[in-house]
Order: sequence, then C-alpha cells, then structure tokens
Amino acid sequence: MTDSHKQRWITAIIVLPFLITALLVGGWALLAAMIIVSGLGQYEFYSMFWPGRDRMASKLIGCLLGTLLLYGAFIGSLHLIVACIIGGFWVGSLGFLIEFGTRDPQGARFEQAQTITAGLLYLPMLIQLVLGFSTLEIGLILLASFASDIGGFYAGCNFGKHKIWPGVSPKKTWEGSAGGMLLCIAVCLGIGCTFGVAPWWAWVVLGILLNAASQLGDFFESALKRTLGVKDSGTMLPGHGGILDRIDSILLALPTYALARELYTFF
Repeated sequence: MTDSHKQRWITAIIVLPFLITALLVGGWALLAAMIIVSGLGQYEFYSMFWPGRDRMASKLIGCLLGTLLLYGAFIGSLHLIVACIIGGFWVGSLGFLIEFGTRDPQGARFEQAQTITAGLLYLPMLIQLVLGFSTLEIGLILLASFASDIGGFYAGCNFGKHKIWPGVSPKKTWEGSAGGMLLCIAVCLGIGCTFGVAPWWAWVVLGILLNAASQLGDFFESALKRTLGVKDSGTMLPGHGGILDRIDSILLALPTYALARELYTFF
C-alpha cells in the first residue's frame, strides 16, 4: 500500500467516528458538525479565489453568513435563510461598488464580487438539506458517495486505461467510473433491500443517479481548481487534500436524492 493510500485510510479512521457520532446523536451535534464542515469548506472555496490573506474580511463574512444560514435551516426559519443569501449578494455587490468607484474601475469585476454568494449556494445551502433527511437517508447518501469515490479510485488505479474527460480531470478513467458505479449500486441495493420499502430496481436506479451526481460533483470541483490553478482545495485531510476535495461528490448527491425522494418513496 502506497503512502497516499495509507494516509487516506488513516484520515478516514480518525474522521469517521466523529461523523457517526454526530449522525446518531442528531440535533445540535449534527448542526455543529454541519457548521464545521460547511465553514471549513467555504473558507477553502473562498481561498481558491482569494489566496492567503487576500479579502479576509469577505471570506469571514461569507463563512459567518453560512453559519447563520444553517442555523436558520435548523430552526425552520426560511426568512433567515433568504436573508443570508441576500446578505451575501449585497456584501459582494457593495464591495464591487466601492472598488469600482474608489480603487480600480478597470479591475473591478462583478462576477468575482459574487464569489461570496456562490460559496453560500455551493456549500451551506446544499448541506442544509441534510436536516430534512432521516439518519438512515443521510447514511445512504454518505455511503453511496464514499462508495463512488472508493470504487472509482481503486478500480481506476488497477484497471484504468481510457480517460473520460482529460481536459477536466486527467486521471479519471472509464474503468474507474464503472467501478465506482458498481460499488455505489451495490451499497444502495444492500441498504435498500435491508431497510427500504422500494423494489430492488428502484435502488439500482437510485444508485446510478447518486453515482452520476457524485462523479459530476467531482468533475465540477476539478474544473474549478484547474481554472484557478489550484491542485487541492486545502491540506487539512492528509491523503484527500482539503475538506472540499472530500465532500465535492456529496454536495451534488444531496439535491439529487432530495429530488428522487420527492418523486418516489424509498423508505
């Protein structure tokens, strides 16, 4: 086993107990875990656009708004959630206005100013969906995403030959993608046939959807990092990179499952 593989397993062994505890305890423990993961992920997201201490105030304001957004979802306050999104928009917009009017009219970019809003929509707004799921549903989404990553990683390392999208992610192969898909379907089938009420074929379809969402989420972050010239979103998780590198596949899987459960009953 290579050092990279060892680091991945050591990190997983350290992090998983805290994750499992938060899921089982629920309530404030789950909210605290969501705030920590979302806050660290947001900070990494903002730091890819604004490295080092650049625009530190904007990064911290974005993370604070993300925390308030998750709290608003926890207490069921739609108004607080909307206020946080609007707040992010106007913090960025006013920053753009000030830069355009007093500092650098030619260099001021409205789209970059809305990085705060993008971070809110990309992380806490998606993560808050967890609060509407049961513990079993959360476990399903996490395990399906982990299976997609693990299956894809090891299948790609051992059998990967044909690149999927080298312009976006040079290492990802069709063989790895198939391995992740098969393991994700197996996990969904196992959980579904044990605890669910839907027929077996529905769990196969769900596995395909969750795996596709996981892979697209991974591709999106890869494209974002390549655009910004960043190798990893951070260095917090040895063997994995940053928090965002670990949860990029989960972020798109969450709304995918939320939509699927609205259309079909799985539990």
